[in-house]
Amino acid sequence: MPDVTARPRALALVGMPGAGKTVCAEHLAGRGFFTLRFGALVVDEVARRGLQVNPANERSVREALRARHGMAAMAALSLPALQAALATQRHVVIDGLYSFSEYKLLTAELGAPLILVAIAAARQHRYQRLEARAVRPLTPAEARARDFREIEKLEKGGPIAVADYTLLNDDSPANLLRRLDDLLEKLQFQP
Repeated sequence: MPDVTARPRALALVGMPGAGKTVCAEHLAGRGFFTLRFGALVVDEVARRGLQVNPANERSVREALRARHGMAAMAALSLPALQAALATQRHVVIDGLYSFSEYKLLTAELGAPLILVAIAAARQHRYQRLEARAVRPLTPAEARARDFREIEKLEKGGPIAVADYTLLNDDSPANLLRRLDDLLEKLQFQP
């Protein structure tokens, strides 16, 4: 039987806003992994359109991209970059896979095994983090509204529900990253 750990693989971080996906992705980028953030597509498109980068404009552009390209828009638009990275890198990291349609598209077309890792945190912890963050902070009311939009309109629950692994982010970032590194060691997932 072939050693699946020798094949290039993709690890996608999923979770609700403020759970800790970006903390994990930045850590993995710092460890040398090719990391692609689906949300960066939206931010780049907001800037390209000459709009101020804020939650309202990001939501508008995200919805426009999905109206044009379907619910798998971020994955479809990122697929060429991910496939090119997999051709030259051992493994890649996707920060913020959102919809179940994105998951299904990547599973079918990426050309490499996809591992889903859900980052989970209690809602009150997530809302505190979102309110305190320096970039794009959200009030608790804005965070709650975003949660509902992402669950109802973006199919966000599906990838979290079918995640291969779940890491609880209920204390410090250092402990979350330790749990992530332990998981990667178990999976033999190295840059």
